[in-house]
Amino acid sequence: MAADYDVPAIRRTHDILRVLAGRPAPVKAAELARACQMPKSTLYLLLDCLEQRRWVERLDGGYIVGLELMALGAAYLRHDGLQTAFHQAAGAFVARCNEVVQLAALDGFEVVYLAREDARRPVRLVSDLGLRLPAHACALGKALLASLPPDDLAARLPEALPRITDRTIADAAHLHRELDDVRRHGLAHDREEVTTGLVCFAAFVGVTPLGKRVAVSTSIPTDRLDDAHRQAATEGIRRVARDIALRVIPGA
Repeated sequence: MAADYDVPAIRRTHDILRVLAGRPAPVKAAELARACQMPKSTLYLLLDCLEQRRWVERLDGGYIVGLELMALGAAYLRHDGLQTAFHQAAGAFVARCNEVVQLAALDGFEVVYLAREDARRPVRLVSDLGLRLPAHACALGKALLASLPPDDLAARLPEALPRITDRTIADAAHLHRELDDVRRHGLAHDREEVTTGLVCFAAFVGVTPLGKRVAVSTSIPTDRLDDAHRQAATEGIRRVARDIALRVIPGA
């Protein structure tokens, strides 16, 4: 019974914040009311309360996610030492390979990007912190899905697998074959399945004491991915996963 209990004010607040988090620019109140299907009177009361607590801020006639909410969200990584462990291991990888490293967690059938260590050169990325991607489409997601027990995986798998690029896996049988390969080799691949011209390699880290199922990846443009660099990157990302696990996963 408790699992079905609903507090309307919390649900509506959640809807507002999800809309703001998904938009690249300030969202006007009228647009928020439409997107959240909420009466304007209710919306303005909630926005005023959220603004007082700096969960949202006003900018250019609209609203954005506020500084206080960002600070509260950052605690998600601090609680089990994941943030420190990630940046130590990822920093060593960047020093060796000069490629970006990303950390993500599995939420349902989506990957949520938690942290990123940037390389010393530009790269075409879509991995803004907090971004969500369908797990079947990216290397991080495949590494995380492959770690699930069969029943858990089956329960999360949607009826349809949406395409992001023309290379995205959209067939469940194909996905299962790829996940079998990830389990055999301990490495997941994304071959331009999220971003054209970008290849990703990912490795599963483990489940933290607080229950976060996490993985790490690196993303490399195809025009600089020769055999030597591919080997260094794949070996390196496995090492990053192992280093993080040793710091935060009991018994790793």
